[in-house]
Amino acid sequence: MAGLVTIGHNGRVTTREIFRMLASQRALFDIPREICYLNAASCSPLPIRTLEAGRAAVGRKGTPWTLPASFANEQNERARTAAARLINAEASDIALTPSISYGVATAAKLLTIPRGTRVIVLESDHSSPVLEWHARAEAQGFVVDTVRQPDDGDWTSAVLAAIERSGAPPVSLASISSVHWSDGGLIDVDKIAAALRRQGAAFLVDATQGAGVLAMDVTRLDPDFVLFPTYKWVLGPYGRAFLYVAKRHQNGIPLEQTSAGRRDVRAENSVYFTDLSYVPDARRFDMGERDYFISLEMASIGMEMMAEWGAAAVVQRLAMLTERIAEGVRATGVSVPDARLRAPHILSLAFKGGMPAGLVEGLASDGVYVAPRLGRLRVSPHVYNDEADADRFVEVLGRWLNTSLRGA
Repeated sequence: MAGLVTIGHNGRVTTREIFRMLASQRALFDIPREICYLNAASCSPLPIRTLEAGRAAVGRKGTPWTLPASFANEQNERARTAAARLINAEASDIALTPSISYGVATAAKLLTIPRGTRVIVLESDHSSPVLEWHARAEAQGFVVDTVRQPDDGDWTSAVLAAIERSGAPPVSLASISSVHWSDGGLIDVDKIAAALRRQGAAFLVDATQGAGVLAMDVTRLDPDFVLFPTYKWVLGPYGRAFLYVAKRHQNGIPLEQTSAGRRDVRAENSVYFTDLSYVPDARRFDMGERDYFISLEMASIGMEMMAEWGAAAVVQRLAMLTERIAEGVRATGVSVPDARLRAPHILSLAFKGGMPAGLVEGLASDGVYVAPRLGRLRVSPHVYNDEADADRFVEVLGRWLNTSLRGA
């Protein structure tokens, strides 16, 4: 029997005793033992199965006469179903998109932001859930209300305070990440959704840093939109993302006008434009040229793997690794956020006097890969990491920090 963290809604960490933990899945990836890759929040490596599927898919594109007519649609629906499973949605509520910014632009076209209202965003949130609203604010007569990064790291309380601020214009929308990309700050989307619902405001969740790891149930949360790509936590390629659209918005006009989005515009018909009315669900919002089956199959495999492991098991393992690292680096004087305020799979390390120059490059020269983010060091393990990786990071970081101090 072994001690293990368990995760409730929104990644809250508690401790209990259980018999088994998800083992490291390093054998499923082509990662040399000397490589310590702790940067999933930037881009994950691809599983070996995914690499093989990509190579096979390229080969199929080289011989398109071998593909059955149904092949492209089967790949579309496989990916749509896999994405829906990660957030407990129906496949018909998922649109195939190329990026988060595409999905946010689609949402912006579907929503009417009343004049004189506020759209809430997070300070230094990633560009995708933020810039669309800045681009529209002046012409549409609303204001973008930026929630400043809280000194105590409690993003949830800061967002709730902004929503409920006395005397402020009414809130029409919150467009925020569920996990802040720079510091791993965890947003309690359940509390945010409830506060927005009381004000009749919409909720767009950029789940880029959470989907596949942190459990999300859209049937319970009832957001207006949820978006996530595949190239980070769900072990997929670039250029693939998914947009959940609540049914109340599925009668809107898509960002692009495509034949696939219409009921009966088909090349095999005797009359091409037979029925121009839209399909009745989120499929109408699919991107143009969606039938890029090479990356779709690759995206499906990673999402299916994540779903099979399950969010609870993945989070348990990753929380164990980040806590192991957190415990190891505290002796070096590095500042670590409170576990109750950070996502269990991302660790943001702050340095007194700022991050030492050349630290990230120095770590990389020792085969340890992490990311500098807004003056801090972001560490983000995934299922391919193990305890040896965590311990190696602590050892190499300590050595480089000692070298830096001696040089000072």
